[in-house]
Amino acid sequence: MKKIYSLLALMSLFMLSGCSVYNFTGTGKIDAKTFQVNFFQNNADLIEPGIDRQFTLALQDLIQNQTNLNLVSNSGDLVYEGEIVDYRTTPMTATAVTSGGDVGAAQNRLTIRVNVRFTNKKKETDDFEKPFEFYYDYPGATLPTGAVLNTAIQTIFERITQDIFNDSLAKW
Repeated sequence: MKKIYSLLALMSLFMLSGCSVYNFTGTGKIDAKTFQVNFFQNNADLIEPGIDRQFTLALQDLIQNQTNLNLVSNSGDLVYEGEIVDYRTTPMTATAVTSGGDVGAAQNRLTIRVNVRFTNKKKETDDFEKPFEFYYDYPGATLPTGAVLNTAIQTIFERITQDIFNDSLAKW
């Protein structure tokens, strides 16, 4: 009986040691110690003031919250840089003709696209440059201002920053 308990204990140790690389964010082992997020300039044709700063901070916050990397302002092991290249609102569905003869949008879509250049100074094969894009749909009778705009931008940035994180560190 003692041999069975010893064998089970030994097997448990081997199984647990195989889990040492996993963490709850799914990043695996990261060789880097620091990261830097350069300011993402807003180069879109339609400019919404302040979203460049919002996006830069959102990406910094996400990486800080999901890794143990230290944020630095220069010479980071991992470097995120790029620009906001598209900010647009498009009608998605039309309404019927009203008594005044007008046709309007029943639903609009705010879309933001960000071009990202990721550099891993410890592992150059991880480097990439690619666009990330997401959208938020809102009622056509509503203007994208105030709370609607804040919710839209927050939703879009949450998705884009998570996609960037996944592509650069989680490798999903």
